[in-house]
Amino acid sequence: MGKYTNFRDYEHFVGRWWMLTGFALLLAVPAAICVVYDAWPPLTWVLEGLLGVAPIYWTVGTIEVLTYVPMLGTGGSYLGFFTGNLTSLKVPCALNAMESAGVEPGTEEGEVISTIAIGVSSLVTTAVIALGVLMLSSIRGFIESPALQPAFDNILPALFGPLAVVYVSKNWRVAMAPLVFMVVLFVCVPSLASSVGVLVPVGAIIAIAAARILYKKGLV
Repeated sequence: MGKYTNFRDYEHFVGRWWMLTGFALLLAVPAAICVVYDAWPPLTWVLEGLLGVAPIYWTVGTIEVLTYVPMLGTGGSYLGFFTGNLTSLKVPCALNAMESAGVEPGTEEGEVISTIAIGVSSLVTTAVIALGVLMLSSIRGFIESPALQPAFDNILPALFGPLAVVYVSKNWRVAMAPLVFMVVLFVCVPSLASSVGVLVPVGAIIAIAAARILYKKGLV
């Protein structure tokens, strides 16, 4: 670890360098394509495109850091944000692994289990994607058929449905407040479906407030 006597400081040092390396590699791919084909988009087009999406991604990114880092710990957070797909894959894997191991998020044991779970999830995901690309190319027409489109539209609900049942069943009184609020909100304003990431902390705040009220009344 060199000059770092504290493992946590060394963990942050390595994590920051990996994040910077990943950022550079992400930019290197489109830059290389532009160089090879000599096709550079006008700067005004790039700025116009960023103006529409950057504020949303910056907001969601900030919210995910504040929401997920306490759950995943230092190592798990760096690895999870580096490999991506936190909401639909890395966070559920980490939470299920910690629950199976009987450890709590925010503890040293929880951080170790979280980091291992996210690492294994990343390796398995990479292997599955590689095999999928090789195998599914032969049945691409069948997969893209209109008959199967409803199934692909419901992948996320199918993933989070069983996960929600597990956690809601543990304390359904606390879960009802954010659940009812979100259902009513999305029914009244369907356009907010594209802003789910921004509403995650709102649901968390409602759940915390509901838990506090129920705790004072002795119901949890």
